Amino acid sequence: MAKEKSGRRYPLVIYTHMINRWYPAILTLGVFMLLLAYGIYSWGLEQWRWLAIASIGGLNIFLGLLLLILRNSAYVQPFSDHLRLSTPFLRLNISYKRLRRTSSANMGSLFPPKSVSKWQAEIIEPIARMTVIVLELNAFPMSQSSLRLFLSPLFFKDKTPHFVILVNDWMRFSSELESMRTGQTTTNTTSTQKKRDTSILSRLPNKDK
Repeated sequence: MAKEKSGRRYPLVIYTHMINRWYPAILTLGVFMLLLAYGIYSWGLEQWRWLAIASIGGLNIFLGLLLLILRNSAYVQPFSDHLRLSTPFLRLNISYKRLRRTSSANMGSLFPPKSVSKWQAEIIEPIARMTVIVLELNAFPMSQSSLRLFLSPLFFKDKTPHFVILVNDWMRFSSELESMRTGQTTTNTTSTQKKRDTSILSRLPNKDK
């Protein structure tokens, strides 16, 4: 069975940005709690005190490391017949048959501060100037209520069927997505190969002369 053609994985900035804000604080708190537990243990206080604090510290460190692992599981990846949208809690395959068109926009213009909550505005502020790709669909692959349950609100600018995709290399992602969707990669490769072969043949000596 032929292996399905796939493109590059593009990390979703929304998740990496939020996790980068949270995990240092969680890890730091975990280390502090373990140090405090060791201090209480050294002072010879009741066992349950340092055990409880050590447990909380260990849990924080575990959560911090878990966030680092989950950060790598949030990405988009073009395939030959669909786009994969993967997050820590949802893996969704979006058929190109659902895709009406793509467009680019500024993150800050899609989510102006007055239209979002205060905590969302704080998240958006550092990435407000970044360019997003908006995938406009004929219909969602599953109910919108379910999608909003598993995806960040920043994937949706309104209630129409679409996804707001924010990646670092948006131009490369857009180009690769379009190539996969239209099947132009193979055509372009074949054309390039033909040109290369023609160029080589033109350099060969002509025996008729």
